[in-house]
Amino acid sequence: MITHIVMWRLKDENKEANKLEMKRLLEGLKGKIDVLESISVAFNDANADAKNFEVILNTTFKSLEDLDIYAKHPEHLKVVDFIKSVVTERVAIDY
Repeated sequence: MITHIVMWRLKDENKEANKLEMKRLLEGLKGKIDVLESISVAFNDANADAKNFEVILNTTFKSLEDLDIYAKHPEHLKVVDFIKSVVTERVAIDY
């Protein structure tokens, strides 16, 4: 099992709306990409340190090969295009 976690910081413009749209688009990938075992999106708590990343994606796959299929899937790439337009920073880990 491979867990893929990504965190983002967002641009200030339309931040709240963009967070919600990211969640909707990312969670909408479930059922569209067969290799995606699970997916969840959450936001930094409003009372937590403002220096924290603001959005987290947690996904699981059976293998690194499946993660690669997901990364290159056309439906995922559409979501990536939107995310790239609204974020300032990204970090990720696969384990």
